[in-house]
Formats: sequence, C-alpha cells, structure tokens
Amino acid sequence: MASTLALRGGTPVRTQPFPAWPRADQQVGAELLDVLESGRWGSTHGDRVAAFERDFAAYQQAAHCICVSNGTLALVAALRAAGVGIGDEVVVPPYTFIASAAAVVLVGAVPVFADVDPATHLLDPAAAAAAITPRTRAVMPVHIAGRPCDLDAFAALGREHGVAIIEDAAQAHGAEWRGRRVGALGDLGTFSFQTSKNMSAGEGGAVVTNDDRLAEHLYALVNVGRVRGGGWYQHEHLGYNLRLTEFQAAILAGQLRDHPGTQTTRDVNARLLGSLLGEVEGVSLPSRDPNVTAHGWHLFLMRLPALGAAGKRDAFVQALAAEGIPCSGGYVGLHRNNALREEIAALTKRLDLPYAEPPLVPGADLVAADTVWLPQQALLGTEDDVRDIASAVRKVLGEADTL
Repeated sequence: MASTLALRGGTPVRTQPFPAWPRADQQVGAELLDVLESGRWGSTHGDRVAAFERDFAAYQQAAHCICVSNGTLALVAALRAAGVGIGDEVVVPPYTFIASAAAVVLVGAVPVFADVDPATHLLDPAAAAAAITPRTRAVMPVHIAGRPCDLDAFAALGREHGVAIIEDAAQAHGAEWRGRRVGALGDLGTFSFQTSKNMSAGEGGAVVTNDDRLAEHLYALVNVGRVRGGGWYQHEHLGYNLRLTEFQAAILAGQLRDHPGTQTTRDVNARLLGSLLGEVEGVSLPSRDPNVTAHGWHLFLMRLPALGAAGKRDAFVQALAAEGIPCSGGYVGLHRNNALREEIAALTKRLDLPYAEPPLVPGADLVAADTVWLPQQALLGTEDDVRDIASAVRKVLGEADTL
C-alpha cells in the first residue's frame, strides 16, 4: 500500500536536517583571530593568500594559482589573460550557471552556445567544434556537478583550432580526469569558493595554469596592473583589484585541510546512492566514464525522463522536498535567459556584428526539463541519510501519476 505523500498530509520520510554547510573548526577560528589582531588584513601586507595559492596549486597539480574575489571574476581574469576581448567569441554550454556566459559578455566578447550531452550534462566536444568560427578565441568546458568534461577531446580541439581551453571548474575541486586533477589540463582553469561550494570562504575564487606567461599576466590583472617585484605605483598593465583577503585565505586553508576527508565521505555516499537509485524505475543516472577517476560531487544529478516529458519535474521536486530531502530542479538553459539575450543583441549591434538567435540545443532543453539536483551537503551524512534519500525518491515516484 502506497504511503501518503508528506505534501498531502502524510508522514515525511525524515524530519532531521542534513549536515550544515559551510562549516569550520576551532583552529580556523583561532587563525581568523590571528589575522584580525595582526592588522594585516589584505594580501598586499600578509602572507596567507600567497601560502594558500601555493597549497591550492599543489592540490590541483598546477604550476600556478592566483586567487581572486569570486568565481565570476576568476572567469573574467582567465578570459582576459587568454586574450579574449571585444568582438571575440567564446563557446560555452547553455546548461551552466549564468556566470559562465556573463563573464564572456563582461570582457566584451560574445558567448556562443553549443549543446550538452544529455547522458553527462556536459558540453559536447563535437557540438563545441561545430560552433567554432573565425572569431572564436576560446572554448569553456564546464565541469557541472564536479564531473570532468572530456578534457582529451577539448585539448585536441584547442590544438586543432588554435583556441584557448578555459575550464570552468567552479564545482570541481579535487576532481580528476585520467588521474590528473582538473583546472590546469586546459590553458587556464577557474574555481569558486562561494558559500555552497565544496571548498568555501563565503566568497572567493582562483585561476590555475601551468603556463608561466599566463600566470604573470593573471597576477597583473588581479593586482591593478602591477608586476611581481615591481614598485607600488609601477603599473605596467591595465588591471583590476580582484584580490582575496587574508581572512578568506585563513578560512580556505582550513577548507583545504578538510577537503580530502569530506570528499571521501561524499564519494562513498554518492556511490551508495547511485547503486540504490539505479534500481528505481523512472530514474536515469549520468553515464559512467572510466576516465573520470575522481568526481567532485558538488551535486548529485538524476534525470526523470517520463516526469520531465509530462512537465511534472517541478511537482516531483516539491514533493521530494516535503519528504525532508533538499533538492531543486537546477538550471534553466542560458539560451533562454532574456537578460543575456538582450546584452548579446546590444553588444553585437554596437560592434556591427551579425546577431544570431541562440541555436537549437535539444540536449540542454532535455536536461533542464527532467533533471533533479541533490546538493553536496546531502552527501555528507550517514548511510542511513543516504537510504532516506532513496526511500523518499521511491515514495514520490510511486505517486508520480497523481502529481
């Protein structure tokens, strides 16, 4: 006999909250107090940002890391360092956070949408290649949910077409492609330390690269045009002030210490949840790829094709949330975002460039309609917590015809 949905007055599967995020320990509190009492709050007079940059670069197996004030501006800095500017084009997926495309517009370039593979939610290398034109300067694979894109294919695409590969790794701290951590497998890679991210300082970001020249350009872009070792008023480039504070670096040092442990917990729980949901009729999980040797697990994604086709995904999300499971419907395709469309139209008109309506991207439309997200903190609990998630999904799907 089916249980009454909590949404309709039934007993929810769980009432206990999942683990809170972000979190910090007493050591981080002591280090924050040390920064406060030192009077060295900014990175120009302190050493914590520089230390974190060295440690995070090593963690991501990159030669260089430059920290910035948030993930969006990490993308802006990476695009500028790669030479992307006014009137250029950058290929981006439509199924991503708005910052991926907005950063392109903010440097005066035009985002060109290429479709995603519904089996992975990630930018399709073949679609990206088909979107390249003579004005293309960069391609931006986005590691959605913490799963790496096919970086072998994108590296080959970059070499063939002479375009920069800029990894948007905002959700992919510690993720690996064929045993190598993401970020510096392209020309540049960007990370976010925003509140929800698996490594958080409330806000913050970073750019990593293995290219010495790009690293020096990034340093200048982030530090109002200054060069390393130069004078205070020696501005050899035009740049921004994008610097991270010493307070944020103190928090991030603790986050970096904790990340291997929290990531192991997420991975164990995600694998268990995948095995439980893989047995549930109506649930489709992302395809597996042996080249993904470590998943970042910022999100756990599942698709509900039948409910999506019936326009019932949002009703499912509402019912699942009522059962005590944190969840959402995730992204709406950026090709449908009016603010972006208006900015792109205005930019192309101002530059006397041809304006094209966003292309058909059926893969992005499909996953935007039928995907359900579970946030990373739902993977930080116990085995019983994971089993509660699976039980709630089965319970709501059992009443799918009535949603």
